[in-house]
Parts: sequence; structure tokens; C-alpha cells
Amino acid sequence: WFSIVNSLMIVLFLSGMVAMIMMRTLYRDISRYNQLETQEEAQEETGWKLVHGDVFRPPVNSDLLCVFVGTGVQFFGMLLVTMIFAVLGFLSPSNRGGLMTAMLLGFKKPAMEPPVKTNKIPRQIPEQAWYMNPLFTILIGGILPFGAVFIELFFILTSIWLHQFYYIFGFLFLVFVILIITCAEITIVLCYFQLCSEDYNWWWRSYLTSGSSALYLFLYAGFYFWTKLQISKLVSGILYFGYMLLASFSFFVLTGTIGFCACFWFTRMIYSSVKID
Repeated sequence: WFSIVNSLMIVLFLSGMVAMIMMRTLYRDISRYNQLETQEEAQEETGWKLVHGDVFRPPVNSDLLCVFVGTGVQFFGMLLVTMIFAVLGFLSPSNRGGLMTAMLLGFKKPAMEPPVKTNKIPRQIPEQAWYMNPLFTILIGGILPFGAVFIELFFILTSIWLHQFYYIFGFLFLVFVILIITCAEITIVLCYFQLCSEDYNWWWRSYLTSGSSALYLFLYAGFYFWTKLQISKLVSGILYFGYMLLASFSFFVLTGTIGFCACFWFTRMIYSSVKID
């Protein structure tokens, strides 16, 4: 219960920030921008509207980003379906192999068109404040998503490495939902601040912001190894860290995809809400 309360407090804090930004600041910005369209003062725009001609410019290594996002969507669907089956009682540790699922999803959709046109010449990004440094914001952005799950992570690691059963799938599903909300909200908040500082390179940063929680997961796995496990053999240690590295990478792909999709929806929403010449 402590892990659930801890996670809910984080979600409530972030939800308050997102609500303040989207219902107050954004509404005020959009109203002001739309009023300026009929005035000569429109030439003196500031904030996120200034980068409307560059915000949907394709990022560097866009093919690699597509691979990461596509794989993350697959991970997300797999985890969601598996957890739903577990909550409904179809999956049990006492009956290993009792669940066999296969999904085939095929679809063909037209390419998503951005709500604004992209300029041919990239806009120069002004000098950023120290707190908007990409490395700093990425590392800060991963703390809260990890904080929402780290207590539940202790029980999961104990079940895996200390040969105990894990039955509380209802709590696990709730923590998973909280993780989704936390990743989406922290990425939206930091993306808004980035666009307000006229930096339009949000594609990779939105992915890495929530995905950086995997770094803290791997560090916690190291802490768990030294404090809870009595492993002295080199091969066993390599096996442990090898598995945890794979788990951390999967967590990176999953959380990064959640953050990217939330940020993509957010940018499309705000730039389709203002009048652009």
C-alpha cells in the first residue's frame, strides 16, 4: 500500500502542474496569440508560437526513432494485454505456461500531416539557460517515473531472484497505469518549457526524458545486488547484471515511447489551436 500511496502522490503533483499549464497558461497563450493575429503586434510574438515553422521538422536519425517508438508500442501492447489477463485471473505463477497468447494486428493508415507548415530554412535556436540543458532535463525527467515504481520494483526483484511468488497483479496493474500517467505528464511539462524557450528539437528529447528512468532502474538493480543478494561467484554476477541490463533497456524503450507519444499529441494539439499565417 505504501508504494501505491507514494505513486499516487507523484501523479497528483504532476497532474496539478499539467492542469495548470494546459488549462491556464496554454489557454492564455492561445487566446493572446489569436488576438495578436489581427494586430500589428503579431510581429512581436514570443514563446512557443515562434517555432511553429520548425517544431515538426524531421529530427536527426528519424528512422532510428521510428524503430524505437514502434518497438515501444509493441512492448506496451504486450504488457497491457498480459496484465489484463493476470488481473482477471488467467495468469498465475502456480500454473506456469497456462497463458498462451498470439496477436496479429495489421493496419494501414495514411501519413499523419502536421497542423502547421515547416519552413525550408531552420530557425536559429537562441542560447538556452543552464536548467534547459538537454542532459540536465533528461536526467531530471527520469526521476519521477522511476519514483512511481521503485517500491513495487523491490517486490518484483525479490520474486525473480529470491525464488518467491508474485501474486499482487492488481497492484502491479495500478502501478503500470500510474507509470503511464507519470511518463506522459513529466514529458509534456518539460516539452512545454522547451518550446517556450524557442528550442524546437523536442523529438529525441521527449523520448529520452521519460526513457532516462531506465538508468535509475539499472542503478537500483546494482544497489539491490549489493544489499539483498548473497552472490559471490563472478558468473552469477554477470548473469544478474546481464538480465537487468536487458530489462532496463526494455524499460527504456517502453517509457520513452510513452513520453514521446504524449509529447507528440501535445504539440499537435497546441499548434492546431492557434491561427498561423
